[in-house]
Amino acid sequence: MTMKYFGGVEGGATHSRLVICDEKGECCATTTGLGTNHWHIGKAECARRIADMVERAKADAGIPQETRLTSLGLSLSGCEDEATNRELEKELRTAFPNLSDNYTVTSDTVGSICTASPIGGMVVISGTGSNALLRNPDGTSYNCGGWGHFMGDEGSAWYISHRAVKMVFDDMDNFRKSPYPIEHIWKLIKDHFNVQSRHEILSHCYAKFDKPFYASLCKKLSHAAEQGDELAKFVFHEAGSHLARSIQALLPHVHEDLVKTGDLNIACVGSVWLSWTLLKSGFTETLSKENIPFGLKLIRITKSMAYGACYLGVDGIGYPLPRNYSDNFEIMYCYKNLYTNGNINGNSATTNGCSLKE
Repeated sequence: MTMKYFGGVEGGATHSRLVICDEKGECCATTTGLGTNHWHIGKAECARRIADMVERAKADAGIPQETRLTSLGLSLSGCEDEATNRELEKELRTAFPNLSDNYTVTSDTVGSICTASPIGGMVVISGTGSNALLRNPDGTSYNCGGWGHFMGDEGSAWYISHRAVKMVFDDMDNFRKSPYPIEHIWKLIKDHFNVQSRHEILSHCYAKFDKPFYASLCKKLSHAAEQGDELAKFVFHEAGSHLARSIQALLPHVHEDLVKTGDLNIACVGSVWLSWTLLKSGFTETLSKENIPFGLKLIRITKSMAYGACYLGVDGIGYPLPRNYSDNFEIMYCYKNLYTNGNINGNSATTNGCSLKE
């Protein structure tokens, strides 16, 4: 009897990851590749890069190249629209007819959720950009954000970086004085962009705008905040508040089956979450203003989200692939409001606002 193999791709704008699992749910091979956002590179090139990863992973695992995957789940940046997702699937079937028997194409945010839970949950991405998505057990989904830096990206590395630069500009213009000294952050900005004046920064805002490079200032700001710079601490406090607000926006849509245990799992994805200690005060301060009738369990995915994409693919064909979700994440923080008769008595004082047994 021929062994079945199942693939999953976590695809970002700059790089991608693939995993192939066997019938026991065991990983046979993993590999990485270039970005697979079809809006950036086109559907034909996106399909070619996916096929290249599959072929290389097969070779690494000793799987014959003529062996078709039984399913291939694709959780890709830019795949939020069902119509274009079907077009990408058609491109794969046409250009690479022997790649896989079945496809499931969805966004990278959905893959994050499916890595941690079989029934759904929430994911809040805070990397270069930001996005929040809720997926319910009945398949309904709701989002907040994900519109890019021109329309949002609040709480992201780009937003934090831009906010710091803007506050320095406004202070120096005497348009709006910063609540904290700007000298150290202004030096960081000049060093990062390799400039000496504000006019020189303008090329990085317009003609030479590079969002990932601009956003990488955030890491330097986090170091400044950890060393006690008050302005840097302030922009991270604001970012924590923005991330909390994106969660609040989705809470009215949470299905009761997601919170049967009393907690809602929220997958926190992206490098900004590594600065949780800097985000925490603004995050909890904002949440404390709303009566939330269940706990919020912030979790960090510890495995590639390609596993979630793989699970999506096998679920799409109804195959009972064994999986252990508790191996795929760790609990970062638990939050619960303490309300009695509608009156705020405070927030949970420890990390144990919800169960830590998983």
